[in-house]
Amino acid sequence: MKPATLAPMFTIAGDEAGERTVAVHVTGESLIRSPLVNKGTAFTAAERVELGLVGLLPPRVESLEEQKARAYAAFLREPTPLGRHQLLRRVQDTNEVLFYALLQEHVREMLPVVYTPTVGEGVERFSDVYEVPRGLSISIEDPESPKDVVASYPVEDVRMIVATDSSAILGIGDQGYNGLAISIGKLALYTLGGVSPLRTVPVVLDVGTDRAAILDDPSYLGVRRKRLRGEAHLELVRQFVLAVRERWPRAVVQWEDFGKETAFDVLDAFRDVVPSFNDDIQGTGAVALAGLLAATRAQGRSLSAERFLVYGAGAGGAGVARAIRDGLEREGLSREEASSRVFVVDSKGLLVEGRPMETYKQELAQPVSAVAGWTVAGKVPSLMETIANGKVTALLGLSGQPASFDEPVIRAVTANTAAPVVFALSNPTSVCEAVPADVLRWTDGRAIVATGSPFAPVELAGKTYAIGQGNNAFVFPGLGFGAILTEARKVTDGMVAEAAYALADFTVERYGREGLVYPPVEDIRDASVRVAARVARRAVADGVAGRADLPDDLEAHVRRLAWTPRYLPFRRA
Repeated sequence: MKPATLAPMFTIAGDEAGERTVAVHVTGESLIRSPLVNKGTAFTAAERVELGLVGLLPPRVESLEEQKARAYAAFLREPTPLGRHQLLRRVQDTNEVLFYALLQEHVREMLPVVYTPTVGEGVERFSDVYEVPRGLSISIEDPESPKDVVASYPVEDVRMIVATDSSAILGIGDQGYNGLAISIGKLALYTLGGVSPLRTVPVVLDVGTDRAAILDDPSYLGVRRKRLRGEAHLELVRQFVLAVRERWPRAVVQWEDFGKETAFDVLDAFRDVVPSFNDDIQGTGAVALAGLLAATRAQGRSLSAERFLVYGAGAGGAGVARAIRDGLEREGLSREEASSRVFVVDSKGLLVEGRPMETYKQELAQPVSAVAGWTVAGKVPSLMETIANGKVTALLGLSGQPASFDEPVIRAVTANTAAPVVFALSNPTSVCEAVPADVLRWTDGRAIVATGSPFAPVELAGKTYAIGQGNNAFVFPGLGFGAILTEARKVTDGMVAEAAYALADFTVERYGREGLVYPPVEDIRDASVRVAARVARRAVADGVAGRADLPDDLEAHVRRLAWTPRYLPFRRA
Protein backbone atom coordinates (compact mmCIF):
# COMPACT_ATOMS: atom_id res chain seq x y z
CA MET A 1 0.00 0.00 0.00
CA LYS A 2 1.35 3.41 -0.95
CA PRO A 3 1.94 5.57 2.12
CA ALA A 4 0.03 8.82 2.41
CA THR A 5 1.95 11.92 1.37
CA LEU A 6 1.79 15.06 3.43
CA ALA A 7 -0.45 17.87 2.23
CA PRO A 8 1.47 20.77 0.67
CA MET A 9 2.49 23.38 3.22
CA PHE A 10 2.03 26.22 0.75
CA THR A 11 1.28 27.12 -2.85
CA ILE A 12 2.62 30.04 -4.87
CA ALA A 13 0.30 31.80 -7.28
CA GLY A 14 0.65 34.80 -9.58
CA ASP A 15 -1.98 37.37 -10.50
CA GLU A 16 -2.57 38.99 -13.90
CA ALA A 17 0.05 41.64 -13.15
CA GLY A 18 2.66 38.97 -12.48
CA GLU A 19 2.78 39.54 -8.71
CA ARG A 20 3.25 36.32 -6.76
CA THR A 21 1.66 35.46 -3.43
CA VAL A 22 2.27 32.57 -1.04
CA ALA A 23 -0.89 30.86 0.16
CA VAL A 24 0.02 28.89 3.30
CA HIS A 25 -1.86 25.88 4.59
CA VAL A 26 -0.32 26.03 8.06
CA THR A 27 -0.37 28.82 10.61
CA GLY A 28 1.06 29.77 13.96
CA GLU A 29 4.08 27.94 15.31
CA SER A 30 3.96 25.31 12.53
CA LEU A 31 4.55 28.11 10.03
CA ILE A 32 7.56 29.67 11.75
CA ARG A 33 9.13 26.23 12.31
CA SER A 34 9.16 25.61 8.56
CA PRO A 35 12.31 27.07 6.92
CA LEU A 36 10.87 27.12 3.41
CA VAL A 37 8.10 29.53 4.41
CA ASN A 38 9.36 31.17 7.60
CA LYS A 39 10.06 34.91 7.32
CA GLY A 40 10.80 35.28 11.03
CA THR A 41 10.77 38.89 12.14
CA ALA A 42 9.94 40.00 8.58
CA PHE A 43 6.28 38.90 8.77
CA THR A 44 4.25 42.09 8.49
CA ALA A 45 1.75 43.16 11.15
CA ALA A 46 -1.16 42.19 8.88
CA GLU A 47 0.38 38.78 8.12
CA ARG A 48 0.90 38.15 11.84
CA VAL A 49 -2.80 38.72 12.51
CA GLU A 50 -4.02 36.63 9.56
CA LEU A 51 -1.58 33.74 10.13
CA GLY A 52 -1.84 33.45 13.90
CA LEU A 53 1.64 34.77 14.66
CA VAL A 54 0.84 37.58 17.08
CA GLY A 55 2.78 36.95 20.28
CA LEU A 56 5.04 34.32 18.72
CA LEU A 57 7.55 36.83 17.32
CA PRO A 58 9.28 39.95 18.66
CA PRO A 59 7.08 43.04 18.19
CA ARG A 60 9.44 44.75 15.76
CA VAL A 61 8.99 44.03 12.05
CA GLU A 62 12.34 43.82 10.24
CA SER A 63 13.25 43.97 6.57
CA LEU A 64 15.33 41.28 4.89
CA GLU A 65 18.24 43.73 4.81
CA GLU A 66 18.07 44.18 8.58
CA GLN A 67 17.89 40.43 9.12
CA LYS A 68 20.94 39.94 6.91
CA ALA A 69 22.92 42.51 8.86
CA ARG A 70 22.15 40.78 12.15
CA ALA A 71 22.95 37.32 10.77
CA TYR A 72 26.22 38.55 9.24
CA ALA A 73 27.27 40.06 12.54
CA ALA A 74 26.66 36.67 14.19
CA PHE A 75 28.71 35.01 11.43
CA LEU A 76 31.65 37.33 12.12
CA ARG A 77 31.51 36.57 15.84
CA GLU A 78 32.18 32.87 15.23
CA PRO A 79 35.94 32.31 15.68
CA THR A 80 36.33 29.04 13.74
CA PRO A 81 35.40 27.89 10.21
CA LEU A 82 33.38 24.98 11.63
CA GLY A 83 31.53 27.34 13.95
CA ARG A 84 30.66 29.54 10.99
CA HIS A 85 29.60 26.47 9.01
CA GLN A 86 27.26 25.42 11.82
CA LEU A 87 25.84 28.93 12.15
CA LEU A 88 24.99 29.10 8.44
CA ARG A 89 23.41 25.65 8.60
CA ARG A 90 21.33 26.88 11.54
CA VAL A 91 20.19 29.90 9.53
CA GLN A 92 19.32 27.62 6.60
CA ASP A 93 17.36 25.30 8.87
CA THR A 94 15.41 28.28 10.19
CA ASN A 95 14.84 30.57 7.21
CA GLU A 96 15.82 29.55 3.66
CA VAL A 97 15.30 32.98 2.10
CA LEU A 98 17.51 34.66 4.68
CA PHE A 99 20.21 32.00 4.26
CA TYR A 100 20.42 32.42 0.50
CA ALA A 101 20.18 36.21 0.64
CA LEU A 102 23.10 36.18 3.07
CA LEU A 103 25.12 33.71 1.00
CA GLN A 104 24.49 35.61 -2.22
CA GLU A 105 25.66 38.91 -0.70
CA HIS A 106 28.80 37.44 0.90
CA VAL A 107 29.58 34.63 -1.53
CA ARG A 108 33.38 35.04 -1.57
CA GLU A 109 33.54 34.96 2.21
CA MET A 110 30.92 32.27 2.80
CA LEU A 111 31.35 29.83 -0.09
CA PRO A 112 34.50 28.28 1.46
CA VAL A 113 32.47 27.83 4.67
CA VAL A 114 29.37 26.33 3.08
CA TYR A 115 31.39 24.23 0.66
CA THR A 116 35.07 23.36 0.23
CA PRO A 117 37.24 23.40 2.25
CA THR A 118 35.17 23.71 5.47
CA VAL A 119 32.47 21.28 4.32
CA GLY A 120 35.07 18.53 4.73
CA GLU A 121 35.14 19.13 8.48
CA GLY A 122 31.37 19.61 8.40
CA VAL A 123 31.01 16.11 6.97
CA GLU A 124 33.39 14.54 9.49
CA ARG A 125 31.53 16.20 12.38
CA PHE A 126 28.01 15.85 10.94
CA SER A 127 26.76 13.39 13.55
CA ASP A 128 28.48 15.27 16.40
CA VAL A 129 26.78 18.58 15.62
CA TYR A 130 23.47 17.23 14.26
CA GLU A 131 20.50 19.40 15.19
CA VAL A 132 17.67 19.46 12.64
CA PRO A 133 16.60 16.86 10.05
CA ARG A 134 17.17 17.87 6.43
CA GLY A 135 16.90 15.88 3.23
CA LEU A 136 16.22 12.23 2.58
CA SER A 137 18.02 9.18 3.95
CA ILE A 138 17.72 5.84 2.16
CA SER A 139 19.21 3.19 4.43
CA ILE A 140 19.80 -0.54 4.06
CA GLU A 141 18.20 -0.90 7.50
CA ASP A 142 15.04 1.10 6.73
CA PRO A 143 11.84 -0.71 7.79
CA GLU A 144 10.26 0.45 4.50
CA SER A 145 11.39 0.15 0.88
CA PRO A 146 13.08 3.06 -0.97
CA LYS A 147 9.87 3.40 -2.98
CA ASP A 148 7.82 3.97 0.18
CA VAL A 149 10.39 6.33 1.69
CA VAL A 150 10.51 8.47 -1.46
CA ALA A 151 6.70 8.41 -1.76
CA SER A 152 6.39 9.82 1.76
CA TYR A 153 8.72 12.78 1.24
CA PRO A 154 6.67 15.99 1.66
CA VAL A 155 7.61 17.77 -1.58
CA GLU A 156 5.58 17.04 -4.67
CA ASP A 157 7.48 18.56 -7.59
CA VAL A 158 11.20 17.88 -7.08
CA ARG A 159 13.45 18.90 -9.98
CA MET A 160 16.99 18.50 -8.63
CA ILE A 161 18.45 15.76 -6.42
CA VAL A 162 22.03 15.40 -5.21
CA ALA A 163 22.59 11.83 -4.03
CA THR A 164 25.71 10.34 -2.45
CA ASP A 165 26.68 6.98 -1.00
CA SER A 166 29.51 8.80 0.82
CA SER A 167 32.19 6.34 -0.24
CA ALA A 168 34.65 8.96 -1.52
CA ILE A 169 33.92 12.37 0.03
CA LEU A 170 36.37 14.99 -1.26
CA GLY A 171 39.82 13.86 -0.12
CA ILE A 172 38.61 12.40 3.18
CA GLY A 173 37.12 9.15 1.87
CA ASP A 174 34.36 6.96 3.27
CA GLN A 175 32.07 8.93 5.62
CA GLY A 176 28.87 6.86 5.82
CA TYR A 177 25.69 8.70 6.77
CA ASN A 178 27.69 11.85 7.46
CA GLY A 179 28.03 12.37 3.70
CA LEU A 180 24.55 13.89 3.69
CA ALA A 181 26.33 17.17 4.47
CA ILE A 182 27.98 17.13 1.04
CA SER A 183 24.59 16.80 -0.70
CA ILE A 184 23.23 19.70 1.38
CA GLY A 185 26.25 21.84 0.49
CA LYS A 186 26.05 21.06 -3.22
CA LEU A 187 22.40 22.04 -3.39
CA ALA A 188 23.17 25.38 -1.76
CA LEU A 189 25.39 26.04 -4.78
CA TYR A 190 22.60 25.00 -7.15
CA THR A 191 20.42 27.67 -5.60
CA LEU A 192 23.19 30.25 -5.92
CA GLY A 193 23.13 29.31 -9.61
CA GLY A 194 19.36 29.87 -9.85
CA VAL A 195 17.66 26.54 -9.02
CA SER A 196 14.80 27.00 -6.55
CA PRO A 197 15.40 25.38 -3.14
CA LEU A 198 11.69 24.58 -3.10
CA ARG A 199 12.37 21.92 -5.74
CA THR A 200 15.54 20.27 -4.44
CA VAL A 201 16.29 17.27 -2.22
CA PRO A 202 19.65 16.23 -0.71
CA VAL A 203 19.93 12.45 -0.42
CA VAL A 204 22.29 10.04 1.32
CA LEU A 205 22.25 6.35 0.44
CA ASP A 206 23.45 4.90 3.72
CA VAL A 207 24.94 1.52 2.85
CA GLY A 208 27.26 1.39 5.85
CA THR A 209 30.89 2.39 6.20
CA ASP A 210 34.24 0.64 6.35
CA ARG A 211 35.81 3.37 8.49
CA ALA A 212 36.39 1.86 11.94
CA ALA A 213 36.66 5.24 13.67
CA ILE A 214 33.14 6.13 12.50
CA LEU A 215 31.66 2.76 13.45
CA ASP A 216 33.19 3.07 16.93
CA ASP A 217 32.06 6.67 17.44
CA PRO A 218 29.19 6.69 19.98
CA SER A 219 27.69 9.82 18.38
CA TYR A 220 27.53 8.35 14.85
CA LEU A 221 23.96 8.42 13.52
CA GLY A 222 24.26 6.11 10.51
CA VAL A 223 24.10 2.37 9.92
CA ARG A 224 26.72 0.55 11.99
CA ARG A 225 27.88 -2.15 9.61
CA LYS A 226 30.45 -2.69 6.91
CA ARG A 227 29.72 -1.06 3.57
CA LEU A 228 27.42 -2.89 1.16
CA ARG A 229 29.16 -3.63 -2.12
CA GLY A 230 28.69 -5.24 -5.52
CA GLU A 231 25.29 -6.17 -6.89
CA ALA A 232 23.54 -5.61 -3.55
CA HIS A 233 24.77 -2.00 -3.56
CA LEU A 234 23.70 -1.49 -7.16
CA GLU A 235 20.28 -2.97 -6.37
CA LEU A 236 19.65 -0.40 -3.62
CA VAL A 237 20.60 2.39 -6.03
CA ARG A 238 18.29 0.85 -8.62
CA GLN A 239 15.35 0.84 -6.19
CA PHE A 240 16.04 4.49 -5.37
CA VAL A 241 16.23 5.45 -9.07
CA LEU A 242 12.95 3.70 -9.90
CA ALA A 243 11.28 5.36 -6.93
CA VAL A 244 12.49 8.79 -8.11
CA ARG A 245 11.30 8.14 -11.65
CA GLU A 246 7.83 7.25 -10.36
CA ARG A 247 7.41 10.02 -7.79
CA TRP A 248 9.37 12.84 -9.45
CA PRO A 249 9.50 12.07 -13.20
CA ARG A 250 11.02 15.49 -14.07
CA ALA A 251 13.84 15.33 -11.53
CA VAL A 252 17.52 15.43 -12.50
CA VAL A 253 19.91 13.41 -10.34
CA GLN A 254 23.50 14.38 -9.63
CA TRP A 255 25.57 11.46 -8.35
CA GLU A 256 28.05 12.76 -5.82
CA ASP A 257 31.19 11.28 -4.23
CA PHE A 258 30.69 7.66 -5.21
CA GLY A 259 33.93 5.70 -5.01
CA LYS A 260 35.75 4.78 -8.19
CA GLU A 261 34.61 1.16 -7.73
CA THR A 262 30.97 2.18 -8.22
CA ALA A 263 30.90 5.66 -9.79
CA PHE A 264 31.17 4.49 -13.39
CA ASP A 265 28.84 1.53 -12.90
CA VAL A 266 26.12 3.70 -11.36
CA LEU A 267 26.44 6.37 -14.05
CA ASP A 268 26.35 3.87 -16.90
CA ALA A 269 23.50 1.84 -15.38
CA PHE A 270 21.09 4.71 -14.75
CA ARG A 271 21.86 7.66 -17.03
CA ASP A 272 19.21 6.37 -19.48
CA VAL A 273 16.72 5.60 -16.70
CA VAL A 274 16.63 9.08 -15.14
CA PRO A 275 18.40 12.21 -16.41
CA SER A 276 21.58 12.09 -14.35
CA PHE A 277 25.28 12.82 -14.28
CA ASN A 278 28.22 12.24 -11.97
CA ASP A 279 29.78 15.47 -10.78
CA ASP A 280 33.10 13.87 -9.81
CA ILE A 281 33.52 12.35 -13.28
CA GLN A 282 31.74 14.76 -15.60
CA GLY A 283 31.56 17.97 -13.57
CA THR A 284 35.24 17.82 -12.64
CA GLY A 285 36.12 16.97 -16.22
CA ALA A 286 34.12 19.89 -17.57
CA VAL A 287 35.55 22.46 -15.16
CA ALA A 288 39.13 21.26 -15.81
CA LEU A 289 38.60 21.43 -19.58
CA ALA A 290 37.10 24.92 -19.26
CA GLY A 291 40.17 26.10 -17.34
CA LEU A 292 42.55 24.58 -19.88
CA LEU A 293 40.68 26.24 -22.74
CA ALA A 294 40.86 29.62 -21.00
CA ALA A 295 44.55 29.12 -20.12
CA THR A 296 45.63 28.21 -23.64
CA ARG A 297 43.57 30.98 -25.23
CA ALA A 298 45.13 33.51 -22.86
CA GLN A 299 48.56 32.45 -24.15
CA GLY A 300 47.49 32.48 -27.80
CA ARG A 301 47.93 28.71 -27.91
CA SER A 302 45.54 26.01 -29.02
CA LEU A 303 44.43 23.12 -26.83
CA SER A 304 45.65 20.67 -29.44
CA ALA A 305 49.22 22.00 -29.15
CA GLU A 306 49.52 20.91 -25.51
CA ARG A 307 50.46 17.59 -23.94
CA PHE A 308 48.65 16.74 -20.73
CA LEU A 309 49.40 14.64 -17.66
CA VAL A 310 46.59 13.79 -15.24
CA TYR A 311 47.98 12.65 -11.89
CA GLY A 312 45.39 10.52 -10.11
CA ALA A 313 43.14 7.97 -11.80
CA GLY A 314 40.12 7.88 -9.53
CA ALA A 315 36.70 9.04 -10.70
CA GLY A 316 37.84 12.68 -10.92
CA GLY A 317 41.12 11.95 -12.69
CA ALA A 318 39.49 9.63 -15.20
CA GLY A 319 36.75 12.18 -15.81
CA VAL A 320 39.31 14.92 -16.47
CA ALA A 321 41.30 12.71 -18.84
CA ARG A 322 38.14 11.82 -20.77
CA ALA A 323 37.07 15.47 -20.96
CA ILE A 324 40.48 16.59 -22.29
CA ARG A 325 40.49 13.82 -24.86
CA ASP A 326 36.98 14.75 -26.00
CA GLY A 327 37.96 18.43 -26.11
CA LEU A 328 40.93 17.60 -28.33
CA GLU A 329 38.63 15.69 -30.66
CA ARG A 330 36.30 18.69 -30.76
CA GLU A 331 39.36 20.77 -31.74
CA GLY A 332 39.86 18.50 -34.77
CA LEU A 333 42.14 15.68 -33.62
CA SER A 334 41.31 12.04 -34.20
CA ARG A 335 40.60 9.81 -31.21
CA GLU A 336 44.05 8.22 -31.60
CA GLU A 337 45.79 11.62 -31.82
CA ALA A 338 43.85 12.97 -28.86
CA SER A 339 44.59 9.93 -26.70
CA SER A 340 48.30 10.17 -27.48
CA ARG A 341 48.39 13.63 -25.86
CA VAL A 342 46.73 12.64 -22.56
CA PHE A 343 48.85 10.68 -20.07
CA VAL A 344 47.24 9.33 -16.90
CA VAL A 345 49.44 8.39 -13.95
CA ASP A 346 48.19 6.60 -10.86
CA SER A 347 50.01 5.39 -7.75
CA LYS A 348 51.71 2.65 -9.76
CA GLY A 349 52.84 4.87 -12.63
CA LEU A 350 51.63 5.56 -16.16
CA LEU A 351 48.58 3.71 -17.42
CA VAL A 352 49.98 1.50 -20.19
CA GLU A 353 48.20 -1.32 -22.00
CA GLY A 354 48.98 -4.70 -20.50
CA ARG A 355 49.56 -3.30 -17.02
CA PRO A 356 47.11 -4.59 -14.37
CA MET A 357 44.42 -1.94 -13.80
CA GLU A 358 40.70 -1.48 -13.18
CA THR A 359 38.38 -1.80 -16.18
CA TYR A 360 37.42 1.89 -16.28
CA LYS A 361 41.10 2.88 -16.66
CA GLN A 362 41.76 0.73 -19.71
CA GLU A 363 40.42 3.20 -22.27
CA LEU A 364 42.88 5.80 -20.88
CA ALA A 365 45.97 3.61 -21.15
CA GLN A 366 48.72 4.37 -23.64
CA PRO A 367 49.60 1.65 -26.17
CA VAL A 368 52.89 -0.13 -25.51
CA SER A 369 54.21 1.19 -28.82
CA ALA A 370 53.78 4.79 -27.62
CA VAL A 371 56.33 4.35 -24.82
CA ALA A 372 58.61 1.83 -26.50
CA GLY A 373 61.42 4.35 -27.03
CA TRP A 374 61.20 5.98 -23.62
CA THR A 375 64.02 5.99 -21.11
CA VAL A 376 62.66 4.48 -17.90
CA ALA A 377 64.15 2.74 -14.89
CA GLY A 378 61.39 0.17 -14.33
CA LYS A 379 58.63 -1.57 -16.23
CA VAL A 380 56.15 1.29 -15.89
CA PRO A 381 57.07 4.97 -16.43
CA SER A 382 56.90 7.07 -13.27
CA LEU A 383 55.46 10.58 -12.91
CA MET A 384 58.82 12.23 -13.61
CA GLU A 385 59.64 9.86 -16.46
CA THR A 386 56.27 10.52 -18.10
CA ILE A 387 56.75 14.29 -17.87
CA ALA A 388 60.19 14.08 -19.48
CA ASN A 389 59.51 11.47 -22.17
CA GLY A 390 55.97 12.64 -22.92
CA LYS A 391 57.01 16.29 -23.25
CA VAL A 392 54.20 17.26 -20.88
CA THR A 393 53.21 20.94 -20.86
CA ALA A 394 50.10 20.81 -18.66
CA LEU A 395 49.96 19.06 -15.30
CA LEU A 396 46.66 18.34 -13.54
CA GLY A 397 46.49 16.93 -10.03
CA LEU A 398 43.53 14.85 -8.83
CA SER A 399 45.44 12.46 -6.62
CA GLY A 400 44.60 13.66 -3.13
CA GLN A 401 48.32 13.43 -2.39
CA PRO A 402 49.54 16.64 -0.71
CA ALA A 403 52.78 18.22 -2.01
CA SER A 404 53.15 15.61 -4.76
CA PHE A 405 53.90 18.40 -7.27
CA ASP A 406 57.23 19.29 -5.70
CA GLU A 407 60.00 21.45 -7.15
CA PRO A 408 61.60 18.73 -9.35
CA VAL A 409 58.20 17.88 -10.84
CA ILE A 410 57.35 21.51 -11.62
CA ARG A 411 60.81 22.20 -13.06
CA ALA A 412 60.50 19.10 -15.26
CA VAL A 413 57.29 20.45 -16.81
CA THR A 414 58.84 23.91 -17.17
CA ALA A 415 61.65 22.35 -19.23
CA ASN A 416 59.04 21.48 -21.89
CA THR A 417 57.29 24.84 -22.25
CA ALA A 418 57.72 28.55 -21.56
CA ALA A 419 54.39 28.77 -19.68
CA PRO A 420 53.48 25.49 -17.93
CA VAL A 421 49.91 24.90 -16.87
CA VAL A 422 49.65 23.54 -13.32
CA PHE A 423 46.20 22.73 -11.94
CA ALA A 424 46.35 21.26 -8.41
CA LEU A 425 42.67 20.35 -8.14
CA SER A 426 42.43 18.00 -5.17
CA ASN A 427 40.14 19.06 -2.32
CA PRO A 428 40.21 20.07 0.49
CA THR A 429 43.24 22.33 0.88
CA SER A 430 45.05 19.79 3.07
CA VAL A 431 45.39 17.36 0.15
CA CYS A 432 46.23 19.88 -2.59
CA GLU A 433 49.15 18.71 -4.77
CA ALA A 434 50.99 22.04 -4.58
CA VAL A 435 50.84 25.48 -3.00
CA PRO A 436 50.46 28.15 -5.71
CA ALA A 437 53.15 30.39 -4.23
CA ASP A 438 55.69 27.56 -4.55
CA VAL A 439 54.73 26.79 -8.17
CA LEU A 440 55.05 30.42 -9.18
CA ARG A 441 58.37 30.80 -7.38
CA TRP A 442 59.81 27.66 -9.00
CA THR A 443 58.76 28.88 -12.46
CA ASP A 444 59.70 32.55 -11.99
CA GLY A 445 56.03 33.49 -12.33
CA ARG A 446 55.60 31.80 -15.70
CA ALA A 447 53.18 29.06 -14.64
CA ILE A 448 49.42 29.30 -15.14
CA VAL A 449 48.12 28.05 -11.82
CA ALA A 450 44.71 26.95 -10.61
CA THR A 451 43.57 24.98 -7.58
CA GLY A 452 40.48 23.14 -6.40
CA SER A 453 40.25 25.00 -3.10
CA PRO A 454 40.49 28.78 -2.67
CA PHE A 455 43.95 30.35 -2.29
CA ALA A 456 44.84 33.98 -1.74
CA PRO A 457 46.58 35.92 -4.55
CA VAL A 458 50.35 35.49 -4.67
CA GLU A 459 52.81 38.40 -4.59
CA LEU A 460 56.03 37.68 -6.47
CA ALA A 461 58.66 40.12 -7.75
CA GLY A 462 56.29 43.06 -7.48
CA LYS A 463 53.47 41.36 -9.38
CA THR A 464 50.17 39.98 -8.07
CA TYR A 465 48.93 36.63 -9.39
CA ALA A 466 45.27 35.74 -8.92
CA ILE A 467 44.81 32.03 -8.29
CA GLY A 468 41.87 30.61 -10.19
CA GLN A 469 39.66 28.15 -8.35
CA GLY A 470 38.63 25.19 -10.49
CA ASN A 471 35.40 24.85 -8.59
CA ASN A 472 32.78 22.50 -10.01
CA ALA A 473 30.23 25.07 -8.84
CA PHE A 474 30.96 26.97 -12.06
CA VAL A 475 29.58 24.01 -14.04
CA PHE A 476 27.11 21.75 -12.25
CA PRO A 477 24.43 24.31 -11.28
CA GLY A 478 24.14 25.48 -14.88
CA LEU A 479 24.28 21.93 -16.23
CA GLY A 480 21.47 20.86 -13.93
CA PHE A 481 19.47 24.07 -14.52
CA GLY A 482 19.70 23.65 -18.30
CA ALA A 483 18.48 20.06 -18.03
CA ILE A 484 15.62 21.15 -15.76
CA LEU A 485 14.53 23.97 -18.10
CA THR A 486 14.25 21.64 -21.07
CA GLU A 487 12.93 18.69 -19.02
CA ALA A 488 15.73 16.69 -20.59
CA ARG A 489 15.24 12.93 -20.78
CA LYS A 490 19.01 12.40 -20.51
CA VAL A 491 22.12 14.41 -19.69
CA THR A 492 24.24 13.74 -22.76
CA ASP A 493 28.02 13.92 -23.10
CA GLY A 494 27.41 16.79 -25.52
CA MET A 495 25.56 18.75 -22.83
CA VAL A 496 28.45 18.27 -20.40
CA ALA A 497 31.01 19.36 -23.03
CA GLU A 498 28.86 22.38 -23.88
CA ALA A 499 28.97 23.39 -20.21
CA ALA A 500 32.78 23.38 -20.34
CA TYR A 501 32.97 25.50 -23.48
CA ALA A 502 30.30 27.88 -22.18
CA LEU A 503 32.32 28.47 -19.00
CA ALA A 504 35.53 28.97 -20.98
CA ASP A 505 33.85 31.47 -23.29
CA PHE A 506 32.38 33.32 -20.31
CA THR A 507 35.77 33.53 -18.60
CA VAL A 508 37.65 34.69 -21.68
CA GLU A 509 35.02 37.28 -22.61
CA ARG A 510 34.89 38.77 -19.13
CA TYR A 511 38.46 38.25 -17.87
CA GLY A 512 40.59 37.38 -20.89
CA ARG A 513 42.61 40.58 -20.68
CA GLU A 514 43.50 39.74 -17.09
CA GLY A 515 44.56 36.22 -18.05
CA LEU A 516 42.21 34.52 -15.55
CA VAL A 517 41.43 30.86 -16.16
CA TYR A 518 38.34 30.86 -13.93
CA PRO A 519 36.04 33.72 -12.96
CA PRO A 520 35.85 34.98 -9.37
CA VAL A 521 33.37 33.06 -7.23
CA GLU A 522 31.14 36.15 -7.12
CA ASP A 523 30.30 35.33 -10.75
CA ILE A 524 28.69 31.97 -9.99
CA ARG A 525 25.18 33.23 -10.84
CA ASP A 526 26.24 34.85 -14.13
CA ALA A 527 28.37 31.85 -15.12
CA SER A 528 25.51 29.48 -14.30
CA VAL A 529 23.11 31.46 -16.45
CA ARG A 530 25.51 31.24 -19.41
CA VAL A 531 26.09 27.52 -18.87
CA ALA A 532 22.38 26.76 -18.41
CA ALA A 533 21.44 28.56 -21.64
CA ARG A 534 24.08 26.74 -23.68
CA VAL A 535 23.25 23.37 -22.11
CA ALA A 536 19.55 23.88 -22.86
CA ARG A 537 20.32 24.61 -26.52
CA ARG A 538 22.47 21.50 -26.69
CA ALA A 539 19.72 19.37 -25.13
CA VAL A 540 17.44 20.44 -27.97
CA ALA A 541 20.15 19.77 -30.58
CA ASP A 542 20.83 16.33 -29.08
CA GLY A 543 17.15 15.43 -29.28
CA VAL A 544 16.68 14.80 -25.55
CA ALA A 545 14.65 17.92 -24.62
CA GLY A 546 11.10 17.36 -23.41
CA ARG A 547 10.53 21.08 -23.98
CA ALA A 548 12.08 22.69 -27.03
CA ASP A 549 10.09 25.96 -27.04
CA LEU A 550 13.08 28.12 -26.15
CA PRO A 551 13.07 31.90 -26.75
CA ASP A 552 15.74 33.56 -28.87
CA ASP A 553 17.28 35.43 -25.94
CA LEU A 554 17.74 32.33 -23.86
CA GLU A 555 20.14 33.87 -21.33
CA ALA A 556 17.59 36.56 -20.48
CA HIS A 557 14.94 33.84 -20.18
CA VAL A 558 17.11 31.81 -17.80
CA ARG A 559 17.86 34.88 -15.72
CA ARG A 560 14.13 35.64 -15.38
CA LEU A 561 13.41 32.09 -14.22
CA ALA A 562 16.33 31.90 -11.79
CA TRP A 563 15.21 31.82 -8.18
CA THR A 564 16.07 34.94 -6.18
CA PRO A 565 15.88 35.11 -2.37
CA ARG A 566 13.16 37.62 -1.51
CA TYR A 567 10.08 37.63 0.66
CA LEU A 568 6.70 37.34 -1.03
CA PRO A 569 3.41 38.50 0.54
CA PHE A 570 1.61 35.74 2.48
CA ARG A 571 -2.05 34.91 2.96
CA ARG A 572 -3.99 32.10 4.54
CA ALA A 573 -4.97 29.44 1.96
